[in-house]
Amino acid sequence: MMAGERTIEMAAGDVGGQALALGPVDEVAMNVMPVVFESDKPYFGSVDRQCMLEDPEVVIRGDRVLHLRYRVRR
Repeated sequence: MMAGERTIEMAAGDVGGQALALGPVDEVAMNVMPVVFESDKPYFGSVDRQCMLEDPEVVIRGDRVLHLRYRVRR
């Protein structure tokens, strides 16, 4: 998310989901790891509108991790 000339980063969860739902988010970065949790908690909390992401622009494969970056579709 941009704030004038500056970039703001935030975590996923409810705060990230609220920002995504309000619309000021330009990109979403995710790190996918082979870890299984016992929770059904959504990645972005409870988002009350559907947000589509473009195809990933940056894909970096690491040791048991995949770094993805998506533009938010307007």
